[in-house]
Amino acid sequence: MNRSGVFDQLDAGGHEQVVWGADPATGLRAIVAIHSTALGPALGGTRFRAYADEDEALSDVLRLSRGMTYKAALAGLDLGGGKAVILGEPGALRSEPLLRAYGRFIHSLAGRYITAEDVGTEQADMDLLRQETPFVTGVSELLGGSGDPSPATALGLVHALHAVSEHQWGSPSLDGRQVLVLGAGKVGSALVGHLVATGAKVSVADIQPARVDAMVARHGASAVSVEEALTLDTDVLAPCALGGILDATTIPHLGCRVVCGSANNQLGEPADAARLADRGIVYAPDYVVSAGGIINIAEELAGYDRDRATAKLTRIRLTTAQVLADAARLGTTTVEAADRLAERRLAAAR
Repeated sequence: MNRSGVFDQLDAGGHEQVVWGADPATGLRAIVAIHSTALGPALGGTRFRAYADEDEALSDVLRLSRGMTYKAALAGLDLGGGKAVILGEPGALRSEPLLRAYGRFIHSLAGRYITAEDVGTEQADMDLLRQETPFVTGVSELLGGSGDPSPATALGLVHALHAVSEHQWGSPSLDGRQVLVLGAGKVGSALVGHLVATGAKVSVADIQPARVDAMVARHGASAVSVEEALTLDTDVLAPCALGGILDATTIPHLGCRVVCGSANNQLGEPADAARLADRGIVYAPDYVVSAGGIINIAEELAGYDRDRATAKLTRIRLTTAQVLADAARLGTTTVEAADRLAERRLAAAR
């Protein structure tokens, strides 16, 4: 890997620290990126993924960690932003010795970074990490944690959708609204259940047909192919899988009026926010609307109480409404409005 430009990347993103960790005996290769600790210790999940190369892994962790800083600030949390990646195919590489070695790596950062579950990792992995370090959230309830944060993320999305619906259609009700959930994993499947309960007409697309079949059987959702998902005529597109799907190629062909989903980094590049606005598509920034998970696991740091955590998810509706209103009032994109709101809080902390 050519690291000649690493410091330029850190300076460009405003990152405080990047740490590489390895354990040859277990095959562990990991990167932790700490973007900001202005508001508190950096909290963010561990992504376990087979990257094309180390440059791709570094780019991903830098982008994700910056997003976590803004997500925590907009969620009103006294936490900073960080993220970690473990390089490799989880199915082939995951083992207890590797995860324990990773836990010791996290512990060596002395609490500057607190990890959690993310794509490719599970609650059981967090329980193993807890045996090596206290700096992990999303552990099982038996260990005093909150368990899987996905349900909280999904419920937070529903709060955000109420705000978006009121902004776009003059009513917070989702009854009769057509919503396409792209990605029926842990968050997407939970979101489908909530949406059906509100009276929304839900369709689902996923690269794994079995997930779609489960949503059809359990909730009566309509099946849609991944190939037609972005172009389907629908009120809301809710991306709940991997990000980067909204770009100069796909945006001209979108069939939705609103984009509001949990996938991280949905825009291919910053200019895509303006491309969406130019098409009249309301984009609810992912780092605003997907904050339910981090709000939920942050409660573990004070002693977890599920009712208290669930009550705090309503912040997402208020913040989403403010971002949409600010963007309309100032004539900016919703991303610019969200960033401005987060940066005000970060500046005050500094």
